[in-house]
Amino acid sequence: MLSERIERLRPSPIRRILAVADRPGMVSFAGGLPATETLPSWSASVDPSVLQYGPSQGDAVLREAVSAQLTALGLDAPADRVMILSGSQQGIDLAAKLLIDAGTPTAVESPTYLAALQVFRLYGARLVGLDQVGGGGARLAYAIPTFANPTGRCASPAERDTLADACLRSGTVLFEDDPYRDLAYAPLPATPIATRMRGGSWIYQGSFSKTFAPGLRLGFLAASEDLFTPLVMLKESVDLHSSRLSQRIVLDAIESPGWPARLAGLVDFYRGRRDPFAAALDRHFAGLAEWETPPGGLFFWLRLTSPIDTRTLLDESLRRGVAFMPGEEFYPGEPEVGHLRLNFSHAAPADVDRGLATLADLLREQAA
Repeated sequence: MLSERIERLRPSPIRRILAVADRPGMVSFAGGLPATETLPSWSASVDPSVLQYGPSQGDAVLREAVSAQLTALGLDAPADRVMILSGSQQGIDLAAKLLIDAGTPTAVESPTYLAALQVFRLYGARLVGLDQVGGGGARLAYAIPTFANPTGRCASPAERDTLADACLRSGTVLFEDDPYRDLAYAPLPATPIATRMRGGSWIYQGSFSKTFAPGLRLGFLAASEDLFTPLVMLKESVDLHSSRLSQRIVLDAIESPGWPARLAGLVDFYRGRRDPFAAALDRHFAGLAEWETPPGGLFFWLRLTSPIDTRTLLDESLRRGVAFMPGEEFYPGEPEVGHLRLNFSHAAPADVDRGLATLADLLREQAA
C-alpha cells in the first residue's frame, strides 16, 4: 500500500518532545526553543507563544475547530486525525510521498487540477483514469468531486457512491480534495465521498485560501487511522509545522461570531461576479465556444467550437493584456485540444467585458 521511501522514515523524537513542551510544569532541555520571554510582542492582541515552535499536526484548538466542521459533514475526523497544512498543495505532496513510487498507478479525473498532476508526475506516477480503480489498477485515486478544478462540475451522489465502492473493493486510497465546498451558489447534494469510506483508506483535504486568505498558506487534512501517523511523520521531515501565526489568524476568524456571515457574503459576492461574467460570455463567445454556468467554485470551462491548441495563444493574449489558463495543461495524458479555463472571481466587473472581447477577437483571428 505504501511507498518504498516510507520504510526509511522514522518518527522524530524532537517533534514528540516539542509537542508537549508547553505542558504546565514541563521543563525542557531538549529542543532548541528560544525563551518565550525574548519573542517579540508586536501586537497586543497576539500572544507571543504563537511565535514559538509548535506541534507538527497544528494548533490543537484550530484542529478541534476543523474537526467540528468535518464531523458535521459526516466525516470520521476526530481532532487527533486532523492536520494543519502549509497550503493544501502540501497535502498532495505528502500523499504522493506516502503512496507513490516510480510507476505507481494513480487514478485521476481528466481534466484535473494542474498542481496535482505536477506533483504526481514528479514522483513518477503512472496516471490512469478513475474508471480503472475498481479493478485494483490504482494505489491512489485523486478526485475533486465538488466544483472541480478546472471544470467547475459537481459529481452526483451516484457518482460519489460508485467511486467510494470501487476504492473499497480494490483497496485503493481515496484522496478527496475539497477546497471549493463553501462556494456553492445553489443547493446541491454534495456529501463528501470520504463519508462513504468506512473501513477503507482515505484522505480528505480542504483549504482556507478560498474562504479567507491565500497568502497565509494554510490548509488542512483528515485521514483514516492507517494513514494519519505516516503523514504526520512526513510533514515533520518537511517543515516541522505550519506557521503558528497564520494558524492563530485563521482560528480567530473561524471562531468569530461573524464567520457564518462572512461565508454567506462570499457566496453572494462571487455569485454577483459569476452571473455578469456569464452574460459577457454570451455577448462575446457565442458561436466560439460552449460552456455551462458553474454551480460553485471560481471557474468557467470553455470548449471551443473550432478546436485550437490554446497554449499557442497565451503569449499573444498576454501581450494584449489578457491572461487565461490553457485547458490542455489540465489533462493527465494526451490533451483534448480546444479548452480554456477562465476565472471569474478576480477581475473587476469593469475589466471583464474588455478582457473577454480581446480574447474572443484573438480566437477569431486564429480561426481565420
